[in-house]
Amino acid sequence: MDKYVVFGNPISHSKSPLIHGLLAEQTDQKIEYTYIEADVNGFTKAVLEFRKNGGKGCNVTSPFKDEAYNLADHKTEGALLAEAANTLIFNDDGTISAETTDGAGFLLDLKNNNAPLTNKRILLIGAGGAARGVIKPLLDTKPELLSICNRTVSKAEQLAQRFTEFGNINAVSAADLEKLTQPYDLIINSTSASLHGELPPVPVNIFNKCEFVYDMAYSNEPTIFINWAKEQGVKQAIDGLGMLVGQAAESFEIWRNVKTNIPPILDAVRKTL
Repeated sequence: MDKYVVFGNPISHSKSPLIHGLLAEQTDQKIEYTYIEADVNGFTKAVLEFRKNGGKGCNVTSPFKDEAYNLADHKTEGALLAEAANTLIFNDDGTISAETTDGAGFLLDLKNNNAPLTNKRILLIGAGGAARGVIKPLLDTKPELLSICNRTVSKAEQLAQRFTEFGNINAVSAADLEKLTQPYDLIINSTSASLHGELPPVPVNIFNKCEFVYDMAYSNEPTIFINWAKEQGVKQAIDGLGMLVGQAAESFEIWRNVKTNIPPILDAVRKTL
């Protein structure tokens, strides 16, 4: 039976074994998928040992996505742009390929929920790894503008400069948003603030006339960011569980070369929260 794992630290809370188990059941694939909590200084050793013991591929989550990227012999365009990888493929010739499926999973969830994208104004809050992984897929939808807002404005400016060849993108500060004249159609929170019961440092007026809000965090209740948005009148606000399932499905399809049906998987996972 082919073996796959997700590496992280901590990792015991991960929904990935559940999701991949459901994907395998749905597609009649015989696989074993578990998790490994690698030592913070032992990721590469753990991956190579897993491959040596017959592993076919792995997912990677915090804090190892950068190391996974550096470990790989081959990197896709998405991984190169994100400078991170959440999926490793162990090739027959002994090499390792790196991919990031976060952006594809994220975009799939947005489209499944009819989020406003093409010719729309999008605000992305945060400039960390989660943001890096979704900027190119967002720009590929041809928005009117993609703005990045981050507490450290220079990081947002660096990201905007890096992706400028792919579409209309800029960096904005919280002060710029205070003076906002044109509303954003879609607002995405890529920070981890919601996981700590906190709000990102952005002014409340960003929600004026906003159609859709997305928080990459998720829980069994609406996140603090989602509740804040709804209090301001935003009608549609969803969390990041669909992104989690979507990126898992993308990884699964890369490894197994089969198509999956995400909605029933998402429903099943939601019930376990």
